[in-house]
Amino acid sequence: MNPASAPHALLMHMFHSALAAVDPLAVLARHLPEPPKGRTIVIGAGKAAARMAQAVEQHWQGEINGLVVTRYGHGAPTRQIEVIEAGHPVPDQASTTAAQRMLALVRGLNEDDLVLCLMSGGGSALLSLPAPGITLDDKRELTRRLLASGAPIGEINCVRRHLSAIKGARLALACHPARVITLVVSDVPGDDPAVVASGPTIPDGSCAADALALLAKYGIAVPPAVRAVLEDATLAAPALDDARLRGNRAVVIASAQQALDAAAEAARTAGYTPLILSGCMEGEAREVAIVHAGIARQVAGYGQPLAAPCVILSGGETTVTVRGQGRGGRNAEFLLALAVALKGMAGVHAIACDTDGIDGTENNAGALLAPDSLARAALAGVDAAALLVDNDGYGFFDALGDLVVTGPTRTNVNDFRAILVEAPAHR
Repeated sequence: MNPASAPHALLMHMFHSALAAVDPLAVLARHLPEPPKGRTIVIGAGKAAARMAQAVEQHWQGEINGLVVTRYGHGAPTRQIEVIEAGHPVPDQASTTAAQRMLALVRGLNEDDLVLCLMSGGGSALLSLPAPGITLDDKRELTRRLLASGAPIGEINCVRRHLSAIKGARLALACHPARVITLVVSDVPGDDPAVVASGPTIPDGSCAADALALLAKYGIAVPPAVRAVLEDATLAAPALDDARLRGNRAVVIASAQQALDAAAEAARTAGYTPLILSGCMEGEAREVAIVHAGIARQVAGYGQPLAAPCVILSGGETTVTVRGQGRGGRNAEFLLALAVALKGMAGVHAIACDTDGIDGTENNAGALLAPDSLARAALAGVDAAALLVDNDGYGFFDALGDLVVTGPTRTNVNDFRAILVEAPAHR
């Protein structure tokens, strides 16, 4: 029997417990509003949008119709709410078509009508309508550069918001005078609903000058057409106090904290003391890994800040500044950096996965790490340090057969990390 099988089974159980706790089918119904006097239109975007639409159809009392857009392969069967699929993380023509259709759907409503908006991570790319004067290719190229720059998602979405004809509460303006209630599955550190999917129905208080400053910060050249949009005051997003948005509200229905709480309970039931570091960690994946490795060493060596057997849990969204040519998302990069930092330390196992089931652009959610991962890699002629330099976490764990493949989960509260430190007697 593989000695890592029991710890890895527990890590996988914690991950699936986390996913179950943020499944829209389990959490959305309690947040539904009362039906309005008039019509109810359902719109939405994100990797969880199709599952959220399913939940609405299961529990809504009255007639509904609408449209949501999700990533290719993340759809789900619905009857009254149309589900369409589009490109992510880089938008495509289907993303633009979805935005155009959604704007057309909500125009002409009145004050007795309700727009129920279902937003989750991924919506920024999936609902993409460039501001007048720029093209989809302009936005695609800036998105690629921002994703490779190591910029955190909040900063990327700030730029997207101010180059859009639908984000930054512009979609909510199209719904006016109907009331808009936005239900949010949050994938952003801090759970600010205005940041999720770049806030199509929620103002955030930023301005176009902020977007220009961010592009300068990461050394990204600004094409003349893009600069013209960002400097045109007539294209500015609505302000926080815009009267047309009064009466609208947003509710976060699922978050990283809920996922981590569920994983902690699963660990506790299995006899491991859980420690939740944070649900809103950010930073370079390999640097976050070094910090986690230090905590694991402190636990194993000194029983601080808690004694083994225990599980160290964290969430949030790390970033990767891409310098190599390898494959792999931020979770694979985190785990590979953790492996290099721990150097085969006995009794330490780990998992890192994206809760949407897709780590970056690969087909895996993440991977599993065992104390013997480096040794097995060396026997296979795989150089962990070299692959880390090449940003090839996927290649490392694929060679070991330790990728975690779930397929689309149809939820999204971002990264899930768990490090299991066994008691000395177990080593």
